[in-house]
Amino acid sequence: MPTAPPLALYAHFPWCVKKCPYCDFNSHELRGEIDQAEYVGALLRDLDRDLAPRGAAAGARGRKLISVFLGGGTPSLFAPESIAEFLAGLRARFDCGGAEITMEANPGAAEHENFREFRAAGVNRLSLGAQSFADAQLRALGRIHSGGDARRAIRAALDAGFENLNVDLMFALPQQTTRAALRDLDIALDFSPRHLSLYQLTIEPHTHFYRRPPKLPGDELAVEMQRKLQARAEKCELRRYEVSAFAKSGGACRHNLNYWEFGDYLGIGAGAHGKITRAGKDEHEHVVTRYWKRKHPRRYLAGLEEDIINEGEGENPATENRAEIARADMLFEFLLGALRLRDGFSADLLRARAAHSAEEALAAVAGARARGWVVQKNKRVRCSEKGWWFLDEILQEALPAEPKKSGKKRPDFFREALDKGGDVA
Repeated sequence: MPTAPPLALYAHFPWCVKKCPYCDFNSHELRGEIDQAEYVGALLRDLDRDLAPRGAAAGARGRKLISVFLGGGTPSLFAPESIAEFLAGLRARFDCGGAEITMEANPGAAEHENFREFRAAGVNRLSLGAQSFADAQLRALGRIHSGGDARRAIRAALDAGFENLNVDLMFALPQQTTRAALRDLDIALDFSPRHLSLYQLTIEPHTHFYRRPPKLPGDELAVEMQRKLQARAEKCELRRYEVSAFAKSGGACRHNLNYWEFGDYLGIGAGAHGKITRAGKDEHEHVVTRYWKRKHPRRYLAGLEEDIINEGEGENPATENRAEIARADMLFEFLLGALRLRDGFSADLLRARAAHSAEEALAAVAGARARGWVVQKNKRVRCSEKGWWFLDEILQEALPAEPKKSGKKRPDFFREALDKGGDVA
């Protein structure tokens, strides 16, 4: 088998104090107290069942983890002692030396009082969901913190020793002007974060905003905002290395890069997704499997409680489904992530991770290449600066023939890595 891809781990913490009206992630409003010990125990049991001989990630135990991402929901609702217990459980199962360990956090005062303790527990990268520093826009987004809370949380994170800090911002918000969007960015830049996630607010199905959409800036104004925000960020030495991500030199998110470069990742927790590579029938073949967990916390926890009673026989009861990626789909799945990157991908990476050639990749997006949206330079394939604006169209062209005929879109297995309301980031 070719060299195994890098391995990361994503753990989902599905609770929030309040569900934001734009959020379509697997998050659930808090009803009473969380049994933190129960959930941490469930996460580790879920992981052990995946690592067992018949598990979705059989054979992964003992591999080195390059990154761990605690996402949500709001992981920072958990006490530092609970996070420390979870990370200790990971270290008992994997080599985590030098791993990037990220936690998503919201800027609530109660949470940022724990930042120093989270750092002591082993979290070494914090992703703060500020979204805006303007109180009017935060109210329109249904956020429960103020602009002052966001500024104080960033300062508290830096004071707690989080040199590796991401700040999440959104733009094209209800009633927002370009000047107001740039003011938000300037406030974030004053703190000199190592990483910045910058997203346009989009209205997603199954959200409150989808049922009752707010009035948003028009497309032309949104494009103007995006261009000016990107120019301002790059002027401050935050390089746009991915569609919605900017970083100082050496500050790119390792966890996200592993997603975009088709690396392996374990997924535990309610609604989490995982991807694992194993040897095929011959030494040149590898098989890629995706799997995902039950979404609702009650169903997720009930399955693992039943598993204890049954003494771990059969499949992992926390798993909703798992499926091997067909060779016909492998190229598209690789391009779905790799074309998000400014530097694109090399032929060697494509061959090692998805068993296809650069020529096959270029043929799959021949129309986009003819328009100058996809280029090949210095043995790398990437979107041009113009092509980045048409990434959805490029990926639609790359879809295998059958989905094109049916009009269906491939499921997005990167939802937990898309950084809205928290970084993947």
